[in-house]
Amino acid sequence: MVKVLLWLVLLALCWPVALAALVLFPVIWLLLLPFRVLRMAMDGILELVRALFLLPSRALRALRV
Repeated sequence: MVKVLLWLVLLALCWPVALAALVLFPVIWLLLLPFRVLRMAMDGILELVRALFLLPSRALRALRV
């Protein structure tokens, strides 16, 4: 009897959390989307700066071979 009662309590507590997750997940994903785009842009800028700093060493390495 205790197991059934615990199962009913778990059912009563967890289904609202599952429904909230289903509703809130797309909203949170849409809110975080601009930050993902900003991260991609920053990665591109940092890769460009890295390539500019490493260009002299790569050019010297190419001349040495």
